[in-house]
Amino acid sequence: MRRKKMNKILLGCVLGMFLLSGTGKEVKAERINEDYSDFIRGADVSMLKEIEDLGGKFYDNGVENDALEIMKNHGANYVRLRLWVNPYDSEGNSYGGGSNDFNTTLTLAKRAKEKGMKVLIDFHLSDYWADPGTQSKPKEWADLSYEELKTTLYSYMKTTMDNFKSQGVIPDIIQVGNETSSGILWDEGKIGGNYTDFTQLAELLNQAITGVRDSVGEQTQIILHLDNGGNNSLYRWWFDGVTSCGFDLDFDIIGLTYYPMWHGTMEDLQYNLNDISIRYDKDVMIVETAYAFTLEDGDGLGSSFSPDDEVIGGYPASVQGQKDFIHDLESVILNVPGNRGLGFFYWEPEWIPVEGAYWGSEAGKEYIEDDGILSNPWDNLALFDFEGNALESIDVFQAPEKNQVVNPGFETDGYTNTPTGWKVWLEDGTSTETVKTEAKGMDGEYKLTFWNEEDYGCSVYQTVTGLEDGTYTLSAWVMTNAAQKVNQLYAKKYGGDELTQTLPVSDLGWNKVVIDNIQVTNGQCEIGVYSIANGGDWCNIDNIMLRKK
Repeated sequence: MRRKKMNKILLGCVLGMFLLSGTGKEVKAERINEDYSDFIRGADVSMLKEIEDLGGKFYDNGVENDALEIMKNHGANYVRLRLWVNPYDSEGNSYGGGSNDFNTTLTLAKRAKEKGMKVLIDFHLSDYWADPGTQSKPKEWADLSYEELKTTLYSYMKTTMDNFKSQGVIPDIIQVGNETSSGILWDEGKIGGNYTDFTQLAELLNQAITGVRDSVGEQTQIILHLDNGGNNSLYRWWFDGVTSCGFDLDFDIIGLTYYPMWHGTMEDLQYNLNDISIRYDKDVMIVETAYAFTLEDGDGLGSSFSPDDEVIGGYPASVQGQKDFIHDLESVILNVPGNRGLGFFYWEPEWIPVEGAYWGSEAGKEYIEDDGILSNPWDNLALFDFEGNALESIDVFQAPEKNQVVNPGFETDGYTNTPTGWKVWLEDGTSTETVKTEAKGMDGEYKLTFWNEEDYGCSVYQTVTGLEDGTYTLSAWVMTNAAQKVNQLYAKKYGGDELTQTLPVSDLGWNKVVIDNIQVTNGQCEIGVYSIANGGDWCNIDNIMLRKK
């Protein structure tokens, strides 16, 4: 990540190459654990050892404790750790930014495993920060021929995985390259701009993946990871490119970086996740995300998150803003068809303002020829305050709240006019065939449809009972011509005034419609979709979700 987020560097892509058609493959089965306990709630804690070595302390309710233990106690089940090849100059001076060599990364991985947490290793394939703005080869690889580079990359991946294995730490997930939208190992593996041939990038990725498989086989899942998670054209361009070079790249997950202030709207992200999970028949996961809990600057040396970012991001820079953002992000991930959304990693939640725990060192600055100020630009996006006290927002690591809707995707009955869990209201004179399940849904085999050639009025609704009092969010995926006299999602009988949201015209397919801040005070809520329509008007509905915040 480095200062790319801080400077908001976004990759410009060369488009126009042939785009593959959708795969049409079957998506995976239902989620294993209906309570979402298998949902990944991870933390990238690559800075942790350096922070601790420089005197950083962490507290939960005033009691000092290991930061990993605190996060685990609040629900975190994974850590993500970056790995650099040789982050030191010729005199042994660290480049800083966590000093994430093999021994540092191994130490943190062992700690996480001992606490029962799983581990993702993020191979940057560089001696220092790798991101869309720079993908520099390790120093020792700089003068290798292309054939030597391929062999060295394979050997490095296999040997490193063997070394992890010999230490009793087999990573659960491996990330081959970090934010690789501009390729890896420049210039041989570079893509974008004048570099339009994906062949060498695909060959290098294949070598790296083969090295992992030859060490640990299928015990470890493999991620390919890009930045700019709301940019669907980028993901199609890149993954179409690397998967059309004659290599059957053996990877399992598409990883995305997504920050709402830099990478598009939640709707952009949802569209991209849904599309790429089906198009490439892969699971998807947000491997970097975060939001600010304040606009204050902990070290006084500058912050990545500005007042403008708060406006663009759409959430207040507050503890509640962090919680609301992650809640909404979880809903997006849970809405990926076929339960292919695996979860998220919060980036550097422990990066508190400790003197010297900066994005780099003087040696690091010299190595990348960067004259910027050494600082912690992330301290106001952590999940601990500036003194190391866990914020209430650390509970974002708890398993997501369940969807309270019965038969939310209309999959229970097959073709029917009376879907299980739902009541159907028809205006006098409206045919019983107006409301029906049909193929094919946004998520799964079926969707619910309103249509009749004559004018009609109808509603499908259910009363969800047994709710804990509190704040809820209702969402649904819809497609409609939007010419109805009334066509809306609604929530009522929850202890407050009826809330409605008009369904938008479907210019680009499925739209997500949301009613937020439903304050349930009586343990129930009636939810539904209501339409008064002209003959020929239509509305498709799928994946309705009611979740407590």
